[in-house]
Amino acid sequence: MDISKRMLNYVIIVVLSFITFWWTFFIYHKPFELHIVLVVIIVRILASRFILEDYSLAWSKASPKTFLIKSLVYTIAFILYMPFYYGEIRFSFMISELFFYIFAINFLMYAYYFYFNKSHVPKTKNVVIYGAGKAGIKLESEFVESEYKVVCFVDDDKLLQNRSIDSLKVLSKEKLKEKIGDKKVDLLVIAMPSASKERIKIIYEDLGEYFDEIKVLPSLNDILLNKEFAKQLKDISVEDLLARHPKDLDKEKIKEFIEGKKILVTGAGGSIGSEICRQCEKYGAKELILLDHSEYNLYSIVEELSEIKAIPVMQSILNKELLEDTFAKYSPDIVIHAAAYKHVPLVEANIYEGILNNVIGSKNVIDTAIKYKVAKLVMISTDKAVRPTNVMGATKRICEIYAQNANGRGTDIVAVRFGNVLGSSGSVIPKFQKQIAKGGPITVTHPEITRYFMLIPEACELVLQAGAIGSGGEIFILDMGEPIKIVDLAKKMIELSGEKDIEIVFSGLRPGEKLYEELLIDESDAQTEYASITVAKPKFYDMQKLQKDIEELLKTEDKIAKLKEIVPEFEHRLNK
Repeated sequence: MDISKRMLNYVIIVVLSFITFWWTFFIYHKPFELHIVLVVIIVRILASRFILEDYSLAWSKASPKTFLIKSLVYTIAFILYMPFYYGEIRFSFMISELFFYIFAINFLMYAYYFYFNKSHVPKTKNVVIYGAGKAGIKLESEFVESEYKVVCFVDDDKLLQNRSIDSLKVLSKEKLKEKIGDKKVDLLVIAMPSASKERIKIIYEDLGEYFDEIKVLPSLNDILLNKEFAKQLKDISVEDLLARHPKDLDKEKIKEFIEGKKILVTGAGGSIGSEICRQCEKYGAKELILLDHSEYNLYSIVEELSEIKAIPVMQSILNKELLEDTFAKYSPDIVIHAAAYKHVPLVEANIYEGILNNVIGSKNVIDTAIKYKVAKLVMISTDKAVRPTNVMGATKRICEIYAQNANGRGTDIVAVRFGNVLGSSGSVIPKFQKQIAKGGPITVTHPEITRYFMLIPEACELVLQAGAIGSGGEIFILDMGEPIKIVDLAKKMIELSGEKDIEIVFSGLRPGEKLYEELLIDESDAQTEYASITVAKPKFYDMQKLQKDIEELLKTEDKIAKLKEIVPEFEHRLNK
């Protein structure tokens, strides 16, 4: 309703209310006086329009405070005017007329609100809103013009429970379960922008069976970009349910390590390398040298980094001559070595190439960093290096051994070992998503197979924190939480997808694949000052012998036997 229409309605109410009470009080004592009505209309409209600016907002936005101030203004105007005409002040008249006016104006405003905000969309589905704060209330108003009928709110705050918002009850989780019973509600919306993934996981596990679908309001930063909450609802992802948040992440330590430094990242376009680059930008690195042999991956990450000087270097870590040119030209303070072949079946099918890239490539990076006096080198390792059963894991264990024993020649060298990261290229989650999109089946190698999982940003921040506290020679192990059964992960992803008939098929363990991964080699591994980071027991290996063994590894026909010689705990499993 525009200003002119609201003002016209307002004038009508003022006139009717005043005439009604004039007749009630004065019809037998005083003749009707038109100028009295005009005075009342002028006072009220001027006060509403210019003093209180009542017509600059929609009536639905008016507040009790506004009405209180207006009432006082009108009362003062009456008190000042009535003695001149009547010779006395009739308080009973003023109070009665004032209450009638307030009732009339509120009635019109509520009638307007319900008429114009009434949904014209048939309600075919039900929704429950978890969170009775401002976000939840705004979301409830946006559901008016949707197919969803809001059934109630749910909130953990006991002060809000059993109260009502727009005639909708605020319930506890227990009361909601009683209300729903054996039936299912179409949708639950978690309207808590500041809720952690851990909190979302708890709500999902507690209420998931009562709803066909669960969606989440995104973070506050995302909401600020778009004020229409309902359009921003997102599905709960498997990352929301599996994510773990290290409680001892030391961001100040990371900033101290990264800020103002020139940092070279190998494998800069990969899943881990690109996130390392983002974190370096976030923590104030002076310059990033991005080294990757993939043109597309390198282009993608360079385009993304807009707040830092990013230098793309398209080369392979196998070309030591070019690698030395890069180190000589840019003189990095820190090197983060993330380039590696990591896919177990591919490396099993290409053993020589896997050894060449992972072992020789890492050796080249470490030797070059030492030669050009880099202050610190952080190498990314894997849980598959622990008692390896495949070639990829064995090559990464050799890299760990080389890194530990090359330390002490002017460059502090540390390795950081962790498990699977959620959503990385070639990982099980994107694979399952594609299989679900095609209608199944989902292929799992074994019903008992388990893996550790962590979000990429969390893992990368802990990598930088480990790099910050390392003094050289350590292999740091990140706390990955509890291992997850892959078949349970598959079931959860099917459930989240809303599909009912996706089959899970067990295909058998692949060559070199373990039923479960380990992060520790020896129980004597030591704690650091951070519970999320442990230090592995060092393994001494004579560097001259190691250099010779690596050379022989490249030349020998029986590479598996040589890998076992260098890494005695390596037990190659073909799983045929």
